[in-house]
Amino acid sequence: MKRYGRGPARWLWRLILALALAAAAVAALYLTRGYRMYRQAVEQKSIEQAAAELRAAPDFTPLGQLPQTYLDAVIAVEDHRFYEHGGVDGIAICRAVWVDVTSLSFAEGGSTITQQLAKNLFFTQQKTFERKFAEVFAAFALERQLSKDEILELYVNSIYFGSGYYSIGAAAAGYFGKAPALLTAGECTVLAGLPNAPSAYAPGADPTLALQRQRQVLRKMVKYGKLTQQQADAIAAEPVFGPTQS
Repeated sequence: MKRYGRGPARWLWRLILALALAAAAVAALYLTRGYRMYRQAVEQKSIEQAAAELRAAPDFTPLGQLPQTYLDAVIAVEDHRFYEHGGVDGIAICRAVWVDVTSLSFAEGGSTITQQLAKNLFFTQQKTFERKFAEVFAAFALERQLSKDEILELYVNSIYFGSGYYSIGAAAAGYFGKAPALLTAGECTVLAGLPNAPSAYAPGADPTLALQRQRQVLRKMVKYGKLTQQQADAIAAEPVFGPTQS
């Protein structure tokens, strides 16, 4: 007796296998290119050199001089599993890949704080698959050589806050006229939200958007147990900007 459907099913499995092999070949190509990019970067400037240069900046702020509220806010909004992963968050990457594939864009990066530090220290901001793989290799190297606190310290001293401010020290002085240690909880949570989209959220550009972003930061802090809802509400009610920025 002739069996209908067996031929098409066989061809379907062959197509799926071919597509899987093609995807694996492309991934291997980008993986190789990414590793080569990573090696070139660290050969030009070692992790020790890059960290030393950053620490020598006049506006560098040691971790001990940063308010805990600011550090909690950064971790909650950027990488809430920061102290648990080894440089790369597999859950975040899977979510980001799904979003990027379905939207046919780089809409979501899935990068950890360590990966973002790797990008800031060694690579450009251009979004390419090679750079993403290079970023992963560099993140693993950073985790091997530095402690989590050192990574966090370097990260907040290397991110862009808008208006030409490339560190938490510069942003605190530029936006609020004070050292980071003197920041209020409201100011801390505003600054923690800026690096996501500094051009849009920078207080000098639109204080209303900056405060909307602050509310998102506070919701994340409540979600991940950094604040109670009552504490978050109190911070949200705090006047952050002066009359000219309100």
